[in-house]
Amino acid sequence: MDPITTAVATALVGAMATDAWRRVTDAVVALWRRAHPERADGVGAELAGLRDDVRAARAQPTPDPEAEQALIIVWQGRLARLVDGNAELRAELQRLLDEDLAPLLPRAEREHVTSIRQTAQADRRSKVVQAGENVTIHGDL
Repeated sequence: MDPITTAVATALVGAMATDAWRRVTDAVVALWRRAHPERADGVGAELAGLRDDVRAARAQPTPDPEAEQALIIVWQGRLARLVDGNAELRAELQRLLDEDLAPLLPRAEREHVTSIRQTAQADRRSKVVQAGENVTIHGDL
C-alpha cells in the first residue's frame, strides 16, 4: 500500500468526524475537480455518506475501529486510483494532508497519520531490512 494514500485516507476519515468536515469536503472535492471534473460532484456526495458512516461508527457505545478501518481502506483505494502514476497529483495529495487534513485532527490522530513507525526484532543470525520505499538487495545479506 502507498503510504501517502493510506495516510490521507486515514486523516480524511478522522477529519470527517470533526466540525470542519465541510472544509475537508471542499478541499477533497477541489482536488478531484482538478483531476477529474466530471466526478467531483459525485465525490462530494460520497464524502457526505462517509461523514454519516464515521459518525455512526463513533456513536456506538463501544467504538468500532473495524468499521473505521473499512472506510479507510475504501478511501485509500479511491485515492490510489486518483493519483495512479501522476506525480503532480501525489504532490497535491501530500499538500492536502499537510495543510488541510492533519491540522484538523486531534493530536493523537495527527501523529498517527503524519509519522511512520517501524519496529523489528532479530534473533541470533537474523537480519532485518526496513525501508519506507522499495529495497533492492544484490547478493546475500
